[in-house]
Amino acid sequence: MEPTNPSAPVSKGALWSGRIMSTLPVLLLIMSAVMKIAQSAEVVKGFADWPAGSAVAIGILELTCTALYLIPRTAVLGAILLAAYLGGATAVSVRMGVNFAMPVVCGVLVWGGLYLRDPRLRALIPFVR
Repeated sequence: MEPTNPSAPVSKGALWSGRIMSTLPVLLLIMSAVMKIAQSAEVVKGFADWPAGSAVAIGILELTCTALYLIPRTAVLGAILLAAYLGGATAVSVRMGVNFAMPVVCGVLVWGGLYLRDPRLRALIPFVR
């Protein structure tokens, strides 16, 4: 097997597939962060047992990680931070006894989309054809 060239261009199909795959979790994370920062009634109710200001701080963290993911130079760092964030969301969901599929699926889409559009990640994780 030949090593993957990290400077090789990504095909247009893979690039657009990765962008489309990345869009859903980005939109969900932005919506979630805005709701936390805006302190919607649903968020206030959900964060009733948490320390004051937690929702806003978590929303800012969520927006920051998502912004890093959207910038091509920092996309890998953003994906790592989003994986940690979504891992925490999964743990909280399990602890609360609610469905934890959404943060897991978002994490898979974040990394899958990045894998398709970033040749550096393809070089790190080469799949055999």
